Amino acid sequence: MRIAIACNSMPDSLERIILKERSQGMILQKPVGFQKTEPGGYKIAWITRQGDDAVRKCASDRPDLILMDLDLPVIDGVEATCRIMRQSPCPILILASDLNENTAKIFQAIGCGAVDAVNMPRIGRSTSARSDRTALLRKIRSIARLQGSSSEYCRTSGRSSFKAESDAKQVAALTVIGSSTGGPKTLAPILAGIPSTYMSAIVIIQHLEKAFSGGLAHWLDAQVPMPVKLAENGDKPRAGVIYIAGTDDHLTLAHDLSFIYTPHPRNTPFRPSVDVFFKRVAACWPHKGTGVLLTGMGRDGALGLAALRQAGWHTIAQDKHTSIVYGMPRAAKELGAALEILPAEKITSALLRRRCR
Repeated sequence: MRIAIACNSMPDSLERIILKERSQGMILQKPVGFQKTEPGGYKIAWITRQGDDAVRKCASDRPDLILMDLDLPVIDGVEATCRIMRQSPCPILILASDLNENTAKIFQAIGCGAVDAVNMPRIGRSTSARSDRTALLRKIRSIARLQGSSSEYCRTSGRSSFKAESDAKQVAALTVIGSSTGGPKTLAPILAGIPSTYMSAIVIIQHLEKAFSGGLAHWLDAQVPMPVKLAENGDKPRAGVIYIAGTDDHLTLAHDLSFIYTPHPRNTPFRPSVDVFFKRVAACWPHKGTGVLLTGMGRDGALGLAALRQAGWHTIAQDKHTSIVYGMPRAAKELGAALEILPAEKITSALLRRRCR
């Protein structure tokens, strides 16, 4: 995995963290040169201290991952991320001096297509410094597991016998959407075209850490006609409301069709999982609705969308041309899980047509 570093404050320290072997969380040896590779397969593609230079370097030598400092000179990490995702897209992990104090900027970068964010590792041997390094390496490993080929990045009835306890007539119609990298930027215009009178609940599973899910809900709520809120344990989906999975656990449905979070399965590299929710909906929701799989890295949601189609749902996958990352929707297409392959700008009208039937 070729990793690029765009960092103004401590690029050399980041290089050492990536390249050095770890034993019980401690750094042991000094790397030799940019091409030194650690046992996990990481090597440094290039290093820069300026945002505009990161954009240029990525255009000429696109890495597998960029570690992007928010505080860069000339253009900051947010603007650099947005330009890279427009011109030569690749996975970007945001580094912030403090996640809590930089939520707005982090969310802007995620909206442009950044995969995730993590605290900038502190220097030293303190417990907090070791924790920072561990968190960074864990994020890198997670992205490596999710990442398919670089071609994923593009420019811009089999029903279960489960019987719900709720009376089907009192259960809302349901639209379910799964998204990952580039999801917020794609979701906003899709949802903006849906009126507040839309007679369906919408549930969104977006790969996003708990720390940022509330920001996503507030950001979307300010841009779309329907109210947006985090899905909470015990809530039941109501028509005319958009719900967003709001924790690092997986969102699923209890026997009474209310929301419930579960840590299982634990071995998924993406949380919350689109597949977990889609499969549960396919098994137990009493009405046939619409399932949508948007831009994202990896394959999460493809099997779930296939389960929805098998259960009689109308299924849609975003097309390659408008996907920031053509991973999840491509996997759905390969499985034959999508009845329609649509550009992002046509998904809204497709949803409205389905609800008019």
